[in-house]
Order: sequence, then C-alpha cells, then structure tokens
Amino acid sequence: MRASEAAERVRNEVAKAVVGQDRAVEYALVAFLADGHVLLEGVPGLAKTLLVRTMSHVLDLQFTRIQFTPDLMPSDVIGTNVFDPKEVDFKLRKGPVFTSVLLADEINRTPPKTQAALLEAMEERQATIDGVRYPLPFPFIVFATQNPIEYEGTYPLPEAQQDRFLLKILLDYPTPEQEVAVLRRFHEGFRSQALQDAGVQKVLHAEDLRELRRQIDAVRVEEKIFNYIYEIVSSTRGSHDVLVGASPRAGLALVAGAKALAAVRDRDFVIPDDVKELALPVMRHRVILRPEAEIEGMTVDTVLNNLVDSQVVPR
Repeated sequence: MRASEAAERVRNEVAKAVVGQDRAVEYALVAFLADGHVLLEGVPGLAKTLLVRTMSHVLDLQFTRIQFTPDLMPSDVIGTNVFDPKEVDFKLRKGPVFTSVLLADEINRTPPKTQAALLEAMEERQATIDGVRYPLPFPFIVFATQNPIEYEGTYPLPEAQQDRFLLKILLDYPTPEQEVAVLRRFHEGFRSQALQDAGVQKVLHAEDLRELRRQIDAVRVEEKIFNYIYEIVSSTRGSHDVLVGASPRAGLALVAGAKALAAVRDRDFVIPDDVKELALPVMRHRVILRPEAEIEGMTVDTVLNNLVDSQVVPR
C-alpha cells in the first residue's frame, strides 16, 4: 500500500469522528510516518483528545492517556518496582508510558521533574527504572496538549523538552458549517467515547506503519533542498527579533517531516513547498523571541513567516 493511499483511508475514517481539523489530521499522520512526537495547542473543546484517540484506533495502536497534574510523580509515568510479600521479591509495575500512543494531557501542569521523565522515552524509545533499561513498544509516539490561555499553576516546558517534539500543531475553532455539523452529529447520537458505534474502522496496523516508514526513507531529497532547509533554519539565528534560534535538530525534523508529507501527497521526492509548509510547525516551539519583539506585538509565527519568505526558493 502506498503512503498516499494509506493516508486517504486514515483521513476518511478519522473524519467519521473528527469534524474539520483536516490540517491537524494530516500533520498528525506525518508525525506517525516520520517517527516524531507532536505538541498540540488549542483552547479546550477543540477535539485534541478525540483526534489522538481516533488516530490510534484507526491505526490499531494501543492508546494511553495521562492527565498531568501538579502532584504527578515520575514513577507515575514510567513505573516502579513494587515489593511482593508473597514472592518476597520486587516486581516491575510498568507505567502508562509503555504504550504505542501516549497522550500527555495538559503536560505543562506538572513540574519539570515529572516532565523530564518523558525525555528518555521520547528520545531513546526506552525507560530506565532502578538502573534497568526497558524498551518501549513499536511504534512509540507522544502527543502532548497545552492550553494557550491558562497560565496559572502551569510549568512552561523547558527548551530541551520542546525540542524533542517534531511538530507543534495549533488547533483553531471550526468553521460555522463544521461546528453546526458537530451539533448535528451529537443530536444524532454520536459520542466520542464510543468510536466503533460511529463506524470508525481500523485500517492499518503496526506492521503497515513499519512498511510505510520504509517508503518514507526512500523519498528523494535533492542537494538544493538540503541547502534551502539550512538557510531557513540558520536564518532564525541571525534575526534581530530572535533571542534563541533553531538548532540543527530543527533541520533534521524538517527533512523527516518533508519526506513524510511528500509521500502522503503521492510523491517520491521532496519539493520546496513541503519544506515551506512545515517550517512553522517544526520551528515555532524551538524559537524564542526577544522581549523587544514581543513588546512590539510580534509573534513567533509572524517572525518565522517573514524569515521563510525572505529565502530564495530553489527551482
């Protein structure tokens, strides 16, 4: 099965539960294919959790949700060894991180110590408990949600943690037509807790995903595309509006994401538009503006758009 065909089947099934958010669905699929994690940001009620649950169901992957709270401990995420008095020995009790799709809900509501418990899992696909390393299932992808308007009682993600996310996807309100469709579906009996009742089918499996990733690896990237990516990423380091620019990891993320996006759109080669389209989702969480730029009312997306548009597009 080609990646474009698989993407179309996934989109059709997800649409049975999630109305609108087409761009977010496509980018989430890009993350699955590129083996990257996703940071979802949007006000409550925009179907962030439903989107991730539905994608997991359609891809037939184990899904686990953690509600991040101020009192959550690292052992609540990765697990711990518990003493069994009957066996007179310690037994491993794995935490919710041992899953294929982990939804870290409101990740910025837990202290940095607990946030950091995910770092090893996200980078190494393993968890260390009492000095012993345990591999995580294939695939392993983290979707973390943030609320952009409630900052009281939150702990902003450290730059090193944000850098582990392939994409930061912003979810916006649906169009009037889409919101009316949501109301109509609810009236007709749709409930997000029962995806199967809505007719959402499993169309792919873990082994299918492994094969699709091999197709992504074979997507061609010309030398001028590499140079284009470098110019975009490096431009953030020389901008007078930027305090901290994007690191080389942003360039790696752009290569991986652009290859997956090209395959989803039925191409075996990357074009500049793939890079340009993913530049903001890849870099908006890796760049820190200078206070002077923020005072002037500039946003990260505004600055990045200007920097991307200023680059010469290869032909």
